[in-house]
Amino acid sequence: MKSIRIFKKSFFLLPTFGILNILSLNSNASTKTELPKICLVLDKGGKDDKSFNQSAYDGFIRAQKELKISKESKYVTVTNDAQSQNFIRSFSNGECGLVIAVGFNNADSVGKVAKKYPNQKYALVDSTIDEPNIRSISFQEHEGSFLVGAIAAMKSKSGNVGFIGGMEIPLIKRFGLGFEAGAKYINPKIKVTETFVGITSAAWNNPTKAKEIALSMYTQGIDVIFVAAGASSQGAFDAVEEANRKFSNKFIIGVDSNQNYIAPGHVLTSMEKKVNLKVFTAIQDFVDNKFTTGVIKYGFADGGIDWSYDNFNKKLFKDSEIKEINRIKKEINDNKIIVPDFYKTSKN
Repeated sequence: MKSIRIFKKSFFLLPTFGILNILSLNSNASTKTELPKICLVLDKGGKDDKSFNQSAYDGFIRAQKELKISKESKYVTVTNDAQSQNFIRSFSNGECGLVIAVGFNNADSVGKVAKKYPNQKYALVDSTIDEPNIRSISFQEHEGSFLVGAIAAMKSKSGNVGFIGGMEIPLIKRFGLGFEAGAKYINPKIKVTETFVGITSAAWNNPTKAKEIALSMYTQGIDVIFVAAGASSQGAFDAVEEANRKFSNKFIIGVDSNQNYIAPGHVLTSMEKKVNLKVFTAIQDFVDNKFTTGVIKYGFADGGIDWSYDNFNKKLFKDSEIKEINRIKKEINDNKIIVPDFYKTSKN
């Protein structure tokens, strides 16, 4: 009987021990915090455009390395217009904590989907939509364009400069108007030629057409071209290298990212929009539960825009020119120079 009693005790202790372990595991599972998943939607230029999309992608990759976000965070590239809304809608079904959409061509999709998913948070880069669940990240690109327009006029020997935009939309016309105003600030008699790669979203990814336009401009005597055309811009960079084999002192000005390295010695500067930094900041704010919505405008004061000056182009500038460039930049920032804004002038 004594051995039987011992057996009974053991019999009841074993399942009790198992139950306690199961409860402990469940408790640990319930307290474990799931890392937020971030989803990035790039436009047609893709992450290798060496410009706007690549900058956004770089900010996303930095967040993956430095912030506590899910390893399942991902990016996609829109290759046709129909995909845009499909991608954004699929990410809004509870899959992603924050959806970041890049570029003008994704803006309409974000606006439509955001209304149907009011609890989903979105960051829209380079467009403005007034919805309570969207952070619209915009830049004062007209002011940066004014500054590089001034730089173009300083360096132009012919008195002829050009602007090549991607898709003919108000955003890109904003670049063009700022560039022209900056050039004429330095030389009121300067001739500014403006053209666009196209009128559809395909204009962002047509480097062949951009190269044709740029070569034509250089042949006609234009010596500095500012290009804002997404992946199409690569054609213009090819053109400046080809033009300098025939002529001399032909330059290009890059955009969005620092593109000085692409054609060293021929890239006068780049008008940088710090998309990488602002995408990273949006993700960091979301992770830290500090994410706010509404329109945020970034300019010179907060480092949202700037001109590129580095080892690739510093030999192209005199100290006196650097001083003048920094003066103009400061006066724009201090509102002593008022840069025309296409968004405002087109409404008049």
